[in-house]
Amino acid sequence: MRKRAGGRLLGAVLAASMAVVPGCAGPVDVGKLPGVYRDDETGGEVRLESDGAFSATGVLLGKTSEPVDFSGRWELHDSQTSSDFVYLSVEDGGLGRTGGVQLCTRGEGTVYFRFDPDGPPTLELDKVGAP
Repeated sequence: MRKRAGGRLLGAVLAASMAVVPGCAGPVDVGKLPGVYRDDETGGEVRLESDGAFSATGVLLGKTSEPVDFSGRWELHDSQTSSDFVYLSVEDGGLGRTGGVQLCTRGEGTVYFRFDPDGPPTLELDKVGAP
């Protein structure tokens, strides 16, 4: 029974992340996005490859969640009317039925997840190297 409640919470958190997230960075140079982004505190890592593939390992999706790994394809959502963000189309991993997650950018060296559109970033990762 406990696992089902956690699954519902994770589903709700991820559904919130799928709405357009206000507060993501303005224009982003897609050529500068590929790289390895890491949170030193948690060890979570997102790797954006130049061919459009991505992998995420040890990512905490909320304060009470367990780290998850997932992978798939990424693309920059370049919006003329709202903030740009990176859309992670999930193909494999521990996110169940979730088809995608938004990853916001802050400058050229930081990406972050924000699962509560009105709250602060849930997990920030800094660029540590090229893919």
